[in-house]
Amino acid sequence: MTDNSIFARAVAAVGAVAVAVRHSKDGPRPPVYGTAPAIPDAKPQGAIPTLKMPTAKGWENGRTPLVAPGLKVNAFAAKLDHPRNMHVLPNGDVLVAESMGESGNPKTLFDHAMSSTMKRARASGDSPNRITLLRDSDGDGVAETRYSFIENVRQPFGMVLLGDTLYVGASDAVLAYPYESGATRITAHPRKLMSTKPGGHWTRNLIASKDGAKLYVAVGSLSNIGDAGLEAEIDRACIHELDLASGQSRVFAGGLRNPVGMAWEPQSDTLFTVVNERDGLGDETPPDYLTSVQDGGFYGWPFSYWGQTVDDRVPQDAAKVASALAPDYALGGHTASLGLCYLPEGTLPGFPAGMAIGQHGSWNRSKLSGYKLAFVAFEGGKPVGLPRDILTGFLSPDEKFSYGRPVGVALAADGAVLMADDVGDVIWRVTGA
Repeated sequence: MTDNSIFARAVAAVGAVAVAVRHSKDGPRPPVYGTAPAIPDAKPQGAIPTLKMPTAKGWENGRTPLVAPGLKVNAFAAKLDHPRNMHVLPNGDVLVAESMGESGNPKTLFDHAMSSTMKRARASGDSPNRITLLRDSDGDGVAETRYSFIENVRQPFGMVLLGDTLYVGASDAVLAYPYESGATRITAHPRKLMSTKPGGHWTRNLIASKDGAKLYVAVGSLSNIGDAGLEAEIDRACIHELDLASGQSRVFAGGLRNPVGMAWEPQSDTLFTVVNERDGLGDETPPDYLTSVQDGGFYGWPFSYWGQTVDDRVPQDAAKVASALAPDYALGGHTASLGLCYLPEGTLPGFPAGMAIGQHGSWNRSKLSGYKLAFVAFEGGKPVGLPRDILTGFLSPDEKFSYGRPVGVALAADGAVLMADDVGDVIWRVTGA
């Protein structure tokens, strides 16, 4: 046996042993969802946290996700390269950001285990760094043509079109490109409007204000709990507000470990986001969440979670903890909720108005969670009830393989719900049956 194979087995054993220890120590736990979750007490996992992730397999032999009763699903586009997020243009064309986490330089045994696991799960590697345009000219729900729209963008994710300018959130900058309706390629050099720090949580999602005067830019933390010091987290773990006229930006809301999906709730005219919480405290502790975003609000990270629940692993700031806002709605522990899209009532038969949420899926728990397209109903501008499933079936029954992993969600021009799947390399399209 070679030294490399011995090391690979040792790396795999780190995750396997961690999973076994956590399961026997903690036992089964109920899910944590809704507006008033019963969050289990923290059980810090130490230097070797639970590491469990399925091997990426992709869709084979005509397999598709399982769809809720009354709905149907088809592949809008397949054979993409790690599609993460989408933006629907006024003419119905769909832009798809194809990107991936960059492989780092692992130092510790657990770093090597994490790196190996992420590559096996197709969560890191060589990023395509491209935006592809998909066009369904005949309106049959399948994009028959595709174009390489923008290339050589460092890990593109967020996209917003305002007038004749397309804004793109790369991992290191917010960029502005000239856009012409119907164009199938942009080769012009972009203008840099704002620099962001790459690395760590790298997705830079964008959403425009209602009047189109500002962009909101979601920037995740570098680390789990400020492991490299809080100076390294300045201007991270927050949502920025970028004024397009002046070019000035400010932190709109902070203490958000990794905010990704953003959407406007039209009844209350409020910005909502989904946030990935910290790791290493247990299967359900703390839950990822969906929340309204208050101007100037602070949501606890890294000092506390779900309001004033202190994380004892972090040097404390009592004033910050006292000011921490509790989120609106718990989405379960480590679901990695990334995509967010508001669906008006009637978008999907049998579903009221609410938010569709692409749950990418966990790695830091003994039994996997997420790996579905979920839905949360809204009443009076606020989330209510328990989540419902739109799409499931992304995992094999034994949790060893993932056929796909949900990410971004968008509403197509024809009213269908689109969801990016970065392991299956598919854009799925959901409509009434």
